[in-house]
Amino acid sequence: MFIQTESTPNPATLKFLPGREVLPEGSADFPDAASARRSPLAERLFEIEGVTAAFFGPDFITVAKSDDLEWAHVKPAVLGAIMDHFTSGVPTLREGSGQSHGDGHREGAEDGPDSETIAQIKELLDSRVRPAVAQDGGDITFHGFEKGVVYLHMKGSCAGCPSSTMTLKMGIENLLRHYIPDVLEVRPI
Repeated sequence: MFIQTESTPNPATLKFLPGREVLPEGSADFPDAASARRSPLAERLFEIEGVTAAFFGPDFITVAKSDDLEWAHVKPAVLGAIMDHFTSGVPTLREGSGQSHGDGHREGAEDGPDSETIAQIKELLDSRVRPAVAQDGGDITFHGFEKGVVYLHMKGSCAGCPSSTMTLKMGIENLLRHYIPDVLEVRPI
């Protein structure tokens, strides 16, 4: 099994491409070791000294490390854990583990006066933003829209990335404001 690695804009994260499906759909975010209980693969990753977070996309795994360790010390162990997991045949997530299928938005909010604006925001995020962010090993999901402010949740390599504020303000905010006049600002949650 050959696992490719790619750097991300966040120097604390690396993107691992195992060359096979990681999740059939959606994504799974593991911001700490306690959240890893729902995934045998995440548990393996958090056993490695220095691993601080993991994120699974359809065909990639993003791993974050602590700042005090170099990737040269962490990367071989991560590659080994990923290889061991996929050769074991164990599922990536345990059944009923709460894999994220949607955009994280509260149910019922699409019925209000902003329903058309919310639909437009989600469409732009899904068609223009999320594919680009996934290339960098992360994901951005819609959390809400209130009084002209779009609230987004940054996951994977986007969480804690030094350039995430610029991505939000210069990239996503400008895109949404250009196409949707009701959008005034974008904020992370």
